[in-house]
Amino acid sequence: MAGVRFGIRVKPGARRTAVGGRHGDALVVAVQAPAVEGKANEAVRRAVADAFGVRARDVVIAVGERGRDKVIEISGDHAETLERLLGK
Repeated sequence: MAGVRFGIRVKPGARRTAVGGRHGDALVVAVQAPAVEGKANEAVRRAVADAFGVRARDVVIAVGERGRDKVIEISGDHAETLERLLGK
């Protein structure tokens, strides 16, 4: 699978959903959903999908299902989008 793999830092329970900015080397993903029963993970998939212009099912949480620090995989060439969202 050719694609992009990167770290994210999730901020559950945020006032609004937003993707962008940095936490160390990780992309910040703020979601309104609480961190219970997988609600935040599903919200993260949807938010990242919207930011990268892909379907939510194409966003895979490869590492960190239960923590705030996760590794995301998206198939396709999205390096430029990632750089823009990270603010580089």
